[in-house]
Amino acid sequence: MMRRFFRASLPMATVALFGSLTAPAAAQLEANAQPGAPAPTYVDPDKAYLFAHMKSGNYGVLYYSVSREGLYWEELNDGERVSEDYHGHASIAKGPDGRYYLVGNQSDDDPLIRFWVSEDLVQWTPYGTYEPDLDAAVGLDNALQRIGAPKLYFDAPSGRFLLMWHTPTVPGSEQDPERYWASQRTLYVTSPDLRTFAKPPRRLFDWEMATIDTIMQPNPEGGYCAVLKDERYPSYNWPTGKTIRITCAENMLGPYPPPGPSLSPNFREAPTLVRAPNGKDWFLYYEQYAGTSYGLSMAPRLEGPWIQMSGNSGVEAWNRYDVPDGARHGSMIEISRQEYDRLVSAYGKSR
Repeated sequence: MMRRFFRASLPMATVALFGSLTAPAAAQLEANAQPGAPAPTYVDPDKAYLFAHMKSGNYGVLYYSVSREGLYWEELNDGERVSEDYHGHASIAKGPDGRYYLVGNQSDDDPLIRFWVSEDLVQWTPYGTYEPDLDAAVGLDNALQRIGAPKLYFDAPSGRFLLMWHTPTVPGSEQDPERYWASQRTLYVTSPDLRTFAKPPRRLFDWEMATIDTIMQPNPEGGYCAVLKDERYPSYNWPTGKTIRITCAENMLGPYPPPGPSLSPNFREAPTLVRAPNGKDWFLYYEQYAGTSYGLSMAPRLEGPWIQMSGNSGVEAWNRYDVPDGARHGSMIEISRQEYDRLVSAYGKSR
């Protein structure tokens, strides 16, 4: 059941008015709210959001949830899958041709990274595959034949897709499974069309720290920011282990400085990032694994300050966001109101 406490707690006239306010006026209304009071949400009449994700018990299967304000999410298709063909950690990028591209793979053992394309986010068609030569990866000796959670980003200034994934160099064992995860490093290639790819794959970060689930975001302040999971196990010597962190650089391919402080609690992964419809805030979501719930941190700038919000708490009065129960790894993207209406028409919201 979706929770709508904060909308319900405000007079309907206030909700209707706030939904049509300009971003500065909405920000002023929010600034006047008392700390801890229900926070009114801003809805842009022309914007909405899509969350493409998997679910607990159906790892790698594609499901959709949507939101108008980027905070309260509703499942589509009565909570059933939206593709019989797709498998992976859903990551969607809009290409230069206006079409959407989706990346995945069958498993970490799958030697192929697979792509789908869609005109409308409803019908996905297989587009092609890419087999990285991991033995030739620059900066990663002894790479295992493992491809974890490929992610896709299209960079308009360069006209290139950036394809990223994580690959380990050390096998795990029952006695020490963490050595496998501690050896993970983020690799990338670029492509103008997802048909031809730069050779060979390269390390994105030159520092020796385990990283997985890296996503890319252009920084309105200039340059680019990579959001990643610090995959080291937390300890007194490594208190940022298993948290979401961020590092920013002038160029998309770096060099990147070591990441800043944790943006999430420990044991969080699969970050996904969207700009709030007011154009003022960033919403950074991350999964508390395995499939426990989703958390949210907010910031006015990618450099921070970041604060953690209350949601999925089990107490509606405390929730300032809500993600459907069981939602797991995926990505959120901004879509138009027209695309939102088309998705709702095609699939219907969950009852």
